[in-house]
Amino acid sequence: MKHVKEFKTPLKDSDIVDLKVGDRLILGGTVFTGRDAALPRLVKLIKEGTSPIDLKGAVIMHTAVSPAGIAPTSSNKTEIENSIPPLSKAGVKMHIGKGALTDETIKALKKYKSVFLVTPPAAALLTSKMISSEVAAFPEEGMEALYRLEVVDFPAIVAVAHGESIY
Repeated sequence: MKHVKEFKTPLKDSDIVDLKVGDRLILGGTVFTGRDAALPRLVKLIKEGTSPIDLKGAVIMHTAVSPAGIAPTSSNKTEIENSIPPLSKAGVKMHIGKGALTDETIKALKKYKSVFLVTPPAAALLTSKMISSEVAAFPEEGMEALYRLEVVDFPAIVAVAHGESIY
């Protein structure tokens, strides 16, 4: 059985250096969430210098948060994928979602020393790893607001690292 690597947020560049496509890991600490509505707004605020959250060493999962739980949405939707390069530049080290990314996004992840992770397709499992959640920004977006989750033993697999992709 392949070794599972453990990480606690916030992350450093040195946490990313040895990751390879296919590595299994578990995360603990803060994970921010966002998708089609929140991520473009966050990028706009970053460009304006008014980000509501500190993204240095952050993890962002492409999901909404609802009473039914959490599960990744497709990361290759235009609104989401276009947010990955500027969020990585702003300090995000791990993006969690699903789906193949474009070559341009893969290059940006490499440039900014960030990686893309996928999770098991099991909303109940992922939700059970969530200790707490609170709205971090854009409450008017409802379940698509930017949330701050606290997680423990959150499972993921490296799908893109250092210019390589699992897809």
